[in-house]
Amino acid sequence: MGTWIVGLALAVIVVLVVRSMIRDKKNGKSIQCGGDCKYCGGHCHQDFSEPKE
Repeated sequence: MGTWIVGLALAVIVVLVVRSMIRDKKNGKSIQCGGDCKYCGGHCHQDFSEPKE
């Protein structure tokens, strides 16, 4: 019985994570590029230059 409860809880968590990833992708966020090049070194070559004053 405990195995079923743990399995169900794990399945719910996986579904919530996938749903969150899909929602982020639809909103323009991406796992590959969050627009913060200090973590990836700018390998995607996006132009995130700051606005000129």
